Amino acid sequence: MARDTARRSVWTEAATDYALSHGLIGLSLRPLAAALGTSDRMLIYHFGTKDQLVADVLHASIDRSTGHIAALPPSADLRSAVIDLWVAAQTAPVDGCNRLYVEASALGLFGREPYASAVRVGNERWMAALVGHLTRSGVEETRAVRAAELVDAAFMGFQLDLPLDLDPEARLRTVTDLADTLAALP
Repeated sequence: MARDTARRSVWTEAATDYALSHGLIGLSLRPLAAALGTSDRMLIYHFGTKDQLVADVLHASIDRSTGHIAALPPSADLRSAVIDLWVAAQTAPVDGCNRLYVEASALGLFGREPYASAVRVGNERWMAALVGHLTRSGVEETRAVRAAELVDAAFMGFQLDLPLDLDPEARLRTVTDLADTLAALP
């Protein structure tokens, strides 16, 4: 029996939705399969392994978040671009994809696969999306790369703090301070 790539694609998207709602930690094939209207054996048949299914879910999540960033209209300038990126990072689908990325990063921290490899790919694609938005917003590429590195590092820290964040206005002030600082970079 040949594997059905169309079905695998549909299940990848549905499994990504499931992971965005339930997380990756403790992901079990039986409840996932039940939610998808199939069996765990059929998932293994189509994906080969649970790790491959997870890798496909992570890549689909990366596609969603980077696709959203790529679709943003250009911002007026670097300062505005940083704020626009933060707003995008806090709204669907990027916010959920970022939470999934944080989980995958934690699981991949010690080299656990498929998380470590998917996170490496995700990092490259996310940075390219950030640089792409900044350059579309009129930022020279070398400066855009430098700014994207700082934006990525700051946003990751902010993302880790969000569940504990008691003052969203203070967070926005911090993002604005970051935008002002980056706008002042030579």
